[in-house]
Amino acid sequence: MQYVTLNNGVEMPVLGFGVYQIPPEQTERAVSEAIAAGYRLLDTAAAYGNEEAVGRAVKNSGVPREDLFVTTKLWVQDAPAQENTRRALETSLTRLGLDHVDLYLMHQPFGDVYGQWRAMEDLNREGLAKAIGVANFYPDRLLDLTVNNEITPQVNQIETHPFFQRTADQDLMREHGVQIQSWGGFAEGRNELFTQPLLAGIGEQYGKSVAQVVLRWLTQRGVVAIPKSVRAERMAENFDIFDFELTDDQMAAIATLDTGASLFFDHRDPEIVAWLAKRRIDA
Repeated sequence: MQYVTLNNGVEMPVLGFGVYQIPPEQTERAVSEAIAAGYRLLDTAAAYGNEEAVGRAVKNSGVPREDLFVTTKLWVQDAPAQENTRRALETSLTRLGLDHVDLYLMHQPFGDVYGQWRAMEDLNREGLAKAIGVANFYPDRLLDLTVNNEITPQVNQIETHPFFQRTADQDLMREHGVQIQSWGGFAEGRNELFTQPLLAGIGEQYGKSVAQVVLRWLTQRGVVAIPKSVRAERMAENFDIFDFELTDDQMAAIATLDTGASLFFDHRDPEIVAWLAKRRIDA
């Protein structure tokens, strides 16, 4: 496994396993199979409703806790966000059956963002979250949070895939020491990604699938990827990406697929902001 070193010295696997949209009743088995396949980074969230299943898989895996990197996420908190944020992490830890998480992310750039972040800084200092970061922050919001607080986010998890490559965003993150992490790395199959001719042609040269080419492209860029699957054979396939390397010409060719726009939703869209504001979960 390859690792990236976060701005606080914590090492994070460059390839992990995500559980977004995996039903709770399937999550424990899926995570157990992912750990057996070699994954050590596990990514969940309070909003996914499957933290307890992730925790059971971790407990029963037989893998030492220090060898696993567990991420969960904080949903939008209203004031008093500092009190609510602590309660939310404590609830997540109870569900996970852990005494700390390796990475705690602010899931959305909304609500009392400053109150949430300052509470997360405290939780980081106390060791309840070894690293802290954000998700879905566009450059302006990320920079505003960074320059006005003591701790720079260690990670920003954003939509990143061949059709929305986020290279300028990554450049700004690199400048400020923030690690980029991808969600939606396969674009959920949109734009016929899994049969895209360029990606398929590159895969044929190495005897690799389109999914493997995409994951190799992400990790070769230094983007942490968290592919999801409920099939053990696909988990193993997704993990098998470190025995080949894309050429500069191939990386440049894939760059031409970028549309510069989200395939899902834009967090700067007022309608999206209003929709997310109405979504509440039990913390």
